Amino acid sequence: MEIAVFAYGSLVSRPSAELTLGRAVPVQAPAALRGYGRGFTLIRDNRRCEKTFARRDDGWVPDHVLALNLDPGVPEQEVNGALIDVSVEELADLDRRELRYRRIDVTERIGDAAAAFGRVYTYVARGEHHAPVPPVSAVVLSSYERTVEEAFAGLGAGELGRYRETTDRGEAERIDAYLLTGEIPARNPRAW
Repeated sequence: MEIAVFAYGSLVSRPSAELTLGRAVPVQAPAALRGYGRGFTLIRDNRRCEKTFARRDDGWVPDHVLALNLDPGVPEQEVNGALIDVSVEELADLDRRELRYRRIDVTERIGDAAAAFGRVYTYVARGEHHAPVPPVSAVVLSSYERTVEEAFAGLGAGELGRYRETTDRGEAERIDAYLLTGEIPARNPRAW
């Protein structure tokens, strides 16, 4: 059975996906997922997780860092992204990377792009890491947001614009940060 993962954030970046999968990832074709909205609603405790970041200019260590997440929306709502062809073994690698997310089956919400695959999965925040209203002190790492936007710009004409139109950026401060400490699992990005 052919399996794909719907990437809607940093996994759209081929270098990021290749780091985790340990292999070359072919150019992904754009795809869309119906019934979900996208926003910075995944939260991690920056001081107690596997990687801690500090603001580059003054060394301030924020309490929380936000990342992209999918939230159930209205049936007509849609977010863009890309499908990555993966094996069952590679799903385990992705599960380790996406440790604050749970994998869900979205095959029926992908549409025609899913026809080549038996199953399509994506990742949504686990309950304890879901922050529909993040704390005002939470931040977004500029390196993460930049990687995502560059990946969508490279996905094809109009894809960056679609990403921006379908993403709730929230009010969180964007910070240039560096990795202060970390015990990062193998194949997990170190830049965010």
